[in-house]
Amino acid sequence: MSRRPDILDEFTADHRAVTELLDRIEAAPAGGTDRGELVTRLTDLLFAHCAAEEEHLFPVVQHDVPDGGALVFGSIHDHLAIGQYLADLQALGPADPALETLLRGLADTLRRHLRSEEEGIFPAARKALPAAARTALGDRLRAERAELGAPPE
Repeated sequence: MSRRPDILDEFTADHRAVTELLDRIEAAPAGGTDRGELVTRLTDLLFAHCAAEEEHLFPVVQHDVPDGGALVFGSIHDHLAIGQYLADLQALGPADPALETLLRGLADTLRRHLRSEEEGIFPAARKALPAAARTALGDRLRAERAELGAPPE
């Protein structure tokens, strides 16, 4: 019998989708409409993902993981920086010279953030939270996403 994905599996899958979109954005020709569409998809995915982490995972980590407050604080700080990059990108046209600089900054921040969560918060949560609790959180997240309509990947 295979186990249901837990909340950490769900967020790790989100991270893979983010990384894939980021790779596609970086490979797309500058100034092209494909790139703009991919940035829009990335924005939708990231806003949904960050909100879900902040609602479903961070309160549990802060409460149940040793030094969880510091881990959560670092991730929320990253979420704010990522949100600012996304807002700045949405304000630019595809030919704006600042676009490439913002995309590089976003990519660097995102890759560092994803690595930090996967090497810090996720293992700490896996160790501190019982498997049944992680699975229940994953079930709740999937149910909420199904009700709201999952963001496009």
